[in-house]
Amino acid sequence: MTRTEVRASASLASIFALRMLGLFLILPVFSVHARSMPGGDSATLIGLAMGMYGLTQSFGQIPFGIASDRYGRKRIIIIGLLLFALGSFVAAMANHIGWVIVGRAIQGAGAISAAITALIADSTREEHRTKAMAMVGGSIGLSFALSLVAAPLLYSAIGMGGMFALIGLMSIAAILVVIYVVPQAAPLPPQTVRFAEVLKNRELMRLNYGVFALHLTQMAMFVVVPAALVRGMGLPVAEHWKVYLPVVLLSFVLMLPPVFIGEKQGRMKQVFVGAIALLLLVQGGMWLVLSQPAPHWMALVGLLLAFFIAFNILEASQPSLVSRIAPPGGRGAALGVYNTLQALGLFCGGAAGGWLTQHSGPSTVFILGAGLTVVWLIIASNMQNLPRRGPRQQPAAV
Repeated sequence: MTRTEVRASASLASIFALRMLGLFLILPVFSVHARSMPGGDSATLIGLAMGMYGLTQSFGQIPFGIASDRYGRKRIIIIGLLLFALGSFVAAMANHIGWVIVGRAIQGAGAISAAITALIADSTREEHRTKAMAMVGGSIGLSFALSLVAAPLLYSAIGMGGMFALIGLMSIAAILVVIYVVPQAAPLPPQTVRFAEVLKNRELMRLNYGVFALHLTQMAMFVVVPAALVRGMGLPVAEHWKVYLPVVLLSFVLMLPPVFIGEKQGRMKQVFVGAIALLLLVQGGMWLVLSQPAPHWMALVGLLLAFFIAFNILEASQPSLVSRIAPPGGRGAALGVYNTLQALGLFCGGAAGGWLTQHSGPSTVFILGAGLTVVWLIIASNMQNLPRRGPRQQPAAV
């Protein structure tokens, strides 16, 4: 990768990580804090506050993606970051859980994931694009681990309002990064791509289902996993970072060789399908382990490591595949659909995971995840195998 490609990928990955941090940072502490707020005695409202971000994200991804094709990526990213900051400050000043829900809805309305991913694709050559997307995938995993470490400490130091305000200030700082650090990608050649063409593309439909299944499974899992760590390891929630941080870091190291080899040898389909198969094994393993009265901690840690290896490979390869399959003039629209399904997966995963845990027991969450993953494995097995990409002209940058 050239210096410009690294600069674009790293700076945009950091902005993407901020978005996910806005989702993840409150997860370890909000359900406890909310009970001290007016309206916080309702489990439904607590769940709505946690999931509203993903729901409004799903509504905004396609319009923001299409707008980025038409009006420019950076302009749309800045608008989204302003909305994210506004929602953060609304939630910071909330004195009722209803206002937290409003703030989370405004945060999610700045749905810029598609525009960011499209700008990464615009700024990198195809033979290096999966590496760039791996930076994004790694940033998501690291933001998740960081949230588990930082959330209890920040909550003790500045409270929930302070945490939301801090996220808002970080969003404003990210706007400066977009303006002054992110390189300007070369302008795309004018093309007319009908939105219906994007929706009807069978290869894109496979990837859209995949990202929905992946993030539904992830969110549903982490409705159950924290309690399992308490039960299996006797580890209080405030110390779960001691498991998550090394697992996430090691998984990121272990996911890189198969991704790089798959890209170099033109075998990304095999790597992709293998990661889905690993995800299926994790779901089955989790079901077996959590069906036991006392789950063994080593089995839990090993399954978490396998999950994050699979998750990071899929999180890096899927948006890269979308950007390569979609026509350049419809790249933002295609990634908008993709990120809409991602956000819906997060929302549905939280809702389904909570409902199944309450009514059928925690192990049934993994039966759902396994079922979705089996369907995904069948769908992905029939996808086209993209050829190895040779060197291409470097995208111009200003």
